[in-house]
Amino acid sequence: MRRRTLLMSAGAAALGLANAAVPAAAQDVRTLRFGTALPADSPPGAGARVFESEIRRRTGGRFRTEYFPDGMLGSESAMLKDLQQGRLDMAFITGAVLPEVVVETGAFSLPFIFDGVAHARDMLDGPIGQGCLARFRDSNLVALAWGENGLRHMTSATRPIRTPDDLKGVKFGVPQSVSAVIGFETLGANVSPVALPELYGALESGRLDGQESPIATIQATKIWRVQKYLTLSGHIYDPAVILMSPKVFDALSPEDQAAFAEVATLAALASRRHAAGSQTEGIELLSQAGMEVVRTIDRARFIAALQPAQPRFEAMFGAGLVGWIRDQNIA
Repeated sequence: MRRRTLLMSAGAAALGLANAAVPAAAQDVRTLRFGTALPADSPPGAGARVFESEIRRRTGGRFRTEYFPDGMLGSESAMLKDLQQGRLDMAFITGAVLPEVVVETGAFSLPFIFDGVAHARDMLDGPIGQGCLARFRDSNLVALAWGENGLRHMTSATRPIRTPDDLKGVKFGVPQSVSAVIGFETLGANVSPVALPELYGALESGRLDGQESPIATIQATKIWRVQKYLTLSGHIYDPAVILMSPKVFDALSPEDQAAFAEVATLAALASRRHAAGSQTEGIELLSQAGMEVVRTIDRARFIAALQPAQPRFEAMFGAGLVGWIRDQNIA
């Protein structure tokens, strides 16, 4: 009897070692759906791909992600709701819609509030940005890390944009963001909020004369084919956040929760690297493709022209927060 017990124990131990050696083959594999509204060749897309490879490696294959780019799982607003209700597992969401769930995040996407990428990243990685990450829990979302979609720039089919006067009367497409709408209306543009999948068609048909988006988006969506002028305004920094459904995250072990947080940080850094690469290499490629590049703008005139909108921005996002971010410039 004792020999039989020892043999059974040894067999169980061997089985345990076998399971540890090939976890993906011998254990259940959990596949999570991960959505973005942007193309695969975008900063959030780059982050999603890094997450896909790293989470598999760090969990021994027990977790995988299936990536859905180009709004295949719906608009960013729709994905936010699906995350909250447990119908979607993960998403990389850009700044335009984030105030729908954490109002203060809208301050990060105000025109000309940052004097460069370093200033923006300092805010996101510091107490203000990390405090906002924690606030997503109040809206039934788990925010893992701040990435980015990059600096936004202006394009036009009709004229180069160097000063606010050049925007007056221009039929201009902006994301479905209240701060972008207010900002460009204040600058004199004839503004139309438009979802990214509809943007190219609106520009091609002439329903819109111009738009604003990061360099990577201009490349990935082929906007350069229907726009002649590119203005390197860097007027808005577009943050992005990796979100999980609490239903998924809270069911993880503490060790797996730590792995997801670590991998999200790597994915966020990958999105920043992609945005930086597009900013340097993409501009030259767009120039070679035939776009006329306006490399400098009268930034002071744009900021002055936006002053009438400041009371509205401060009422929406808090005068103290808006003023503090603006005053903490490190660029």
